[in-house]
Amino acid sequence: MRDDASERTEATGMAYTTDTNERTETVGAVLLAAGLGSRFDGGNKLLAVVDGEPLVVHAARTLCLAAVDPVVVVVGHDAERVRASLAGMAVETVENPKYVEGQATSVAAGVDALPDHVEYAVFALGDMPDVATATVDRLVVTARETGADAVVPTYDGRRGNPVVFHRRQFDALADVDGDRGGRALFDDIELTRVAVDDPGILRDVDTSADLD
Repeated sequence: MRDDASERTEATGMAYTTDTNERTETVGAVLLAAGLGSRFDGGNKLLAVVDGEPLVVHAARTLCLAAVDPVVVVVGHDAERVRASLAGMAVETVENPKYVEGQATSVAAGVDALPDHVEYAVFALGDMPDVATATVDRLVVTARETGADAVVPTYDGRRGNPVVFHRRQFDALADVDGDRGGRALFDDIELTRVAVDDPGILRDVDTSADLD
């Protein structure tokens, strides 16, 4: 990660709060939930039950409670079951038929599904169930205040997810290939880092042992 003039840092201490009823029509969210999860040996990891609910439901709820609208969930592997697990939630689903080609194809599908009026988008991962809604809201506020190309959270000096991107980066996001996702752009854009008291931004589930 560069520490030059093109990168800003904001420490927050997570003191920020928001009224989640005051949603803005210019900020949407994309939840990536299409991958194979090949390192997980217990079936589809997104459907693994944590605290009585599938992993992907926890990740989706974080976005549904945040000040974003719409929430687009990109499905692919096991699409019908993942979509069914989200029944009743305030989300829209879009299927990525190219999911086997890598995460970037899901990013592109999510970008394409966002309405034209969306100025910023939160890109989150379906295998990260512990991100705090307050973290998402803080990233959105920082994006709007700074006008940065992208805003990322950090915990204990480590960069995590989700990431907020400005619309001017949407075309570049859609052009990324492989499994790099949005981080492939980080060396070439104005990146703002926000320090948060939220270890959930680093906690994903890759293997069945990670569920512990």
